[in-house]
Amino acid sequence: MQEFSLKEGQELKIRVKPNDDSARFAINIGHDADNIALHFNPRFDSGSDVNTIVCNSKSGGSWGEEQREGHFPFARGEESKFYINFTMDQFYIKLPDGRMMDFPNRLGDVKYDYFEVKGDAVFHGVKIK
Repeated sequence: MQEFSLKEGQELKIRVKPNDDSARFAINIGHDADNIALHFNPRFDSGSDVNTIVCNSKSGGSWGEEQREGHFPFARGEESKFYINFTMDQFYIKLPDGRMMDFPNRLGDVKYDYFEVKGDAVFHGVKIK
């Protein structure tokens, strides 16, 4: 993992290209693998979740309640950009088509130093501004 620090008021821009056969990919932002403030997980085809964005948080190693978004502007094999920013109370995600979604900042912090990407996608760029 690279050096990473995201603070309240900053914007994280992510460019990603899901694989042609992608089932899912995920971005985790938090303090460490057991304390994740935002788990952003677009799922193309994963069990009962088809073309669904699942968000969650993890505190002390325990997952919280999942939040599902049925609007799904990601396509296999196509690069897209999306943006994440947050306050002490809320994460705001601007999806590739410009639509906004939000997720509660359950950990309630104003700075996160842990960033992880995983799954069936190539990440072409991550920028903080």
